[in-house]
Amino acid sequence: MQRKPSWLKVKLPHKEQYGKIKKILKDKKLHTVCIEAQCPNLGQCWDQGTATFMILGDVCTRACRFCATKSGDPGGIIDKSEPERLRDAVEMLGLDYVVITSVDRDDLKDGGAGIFRETVRLLKKYRNDIGIEVLVPDFSGEYKLIESVVNSGINVFAHNIDVVRRISDNVRDRRSKYDLSLNVLNLASEINKDIVIKSGIMVGIGETDDEVFEVMEDAANNNVKLFTIGQYLQPTRKNIDVDRFVTPETFSLYEKEGRKIGLVVKSGPLVRSSYMAKTAYLEAIDA
Repeated sequence: MQRKPSWLKVKLPHKEQYGKIKKILKDKKLHTVCIEAQCPNLGQCWDQGTATFMILGDVCTRACRFCATKSGDPGGIIDKSEPERLRDAVEMLGLDYVVITSVDRDDLKDGGAGIFRETVRLLKKYRNDIGIEVLVPDFSGEYKLIESVVNSGINVFAHNIDVVRRISDNVRDRRSKYDLSLNVLNLASEINKDIVIKSGIMVGIGETDDEVFEVMEDAANNNVKLFTIGQYLQPTRKNIDVDRFVTPETFSLYEKEGRKIGLVVKSGPLVRSSYMAKTAYLEAIDA
């Protein structure tokens, strides 16, 4: 692994807040992308009492070369009580904006869409004004599954393109296609024009700056409003190597160019899909 530059140093979480949230997650038998994906912002977000929940277990049916999440076959098993436990955790943490994501569940007929929808329903029942952002798999592009999530009562529909077009087939699972991701985002925007469409990529994984500009254009052309760009960090030696550490100045350039074409861009070395999610959402609806 390459030595990380100084701008990638992260603040460790405060022990008291870290312990509180981890205990709630353990008691409610919940997973977070903060831990499963080894997010570098765990300290900052958890110190603020926020977390991105990962439903449908912690075993992904896909095997992207950049991802730290366990890959395998969950065998069609789902935990129908998970949405209720997540609702309880949100209430205990006092959150007013929740991000919900999941592993890919190609082993399920509905790809897990039903659990997403039930989780949103329970959160809205608990608090009707709560903000809800979902970061979903591609559901193999199936209209009815996408529609069921898009019209569930969410504020933000997010699905990541992950990387630029040229390297997509090389680093993503063979079922995760670049154009499929664009189609999912566009379809979501057509189904419900009242929600914000969000996507994002990692850099430092083999792309050029021009390709970053191109992927932002592709996103904008498919009705994406919010776009995130962050540095890829190799989670284990088994994952694909870091190609380069992109400088903060280059991240600023990405943001500037993206905003020229109408995107609300959050771009920085430590930016991740759900980083400062509520703030980004409020900026998007005001833009």
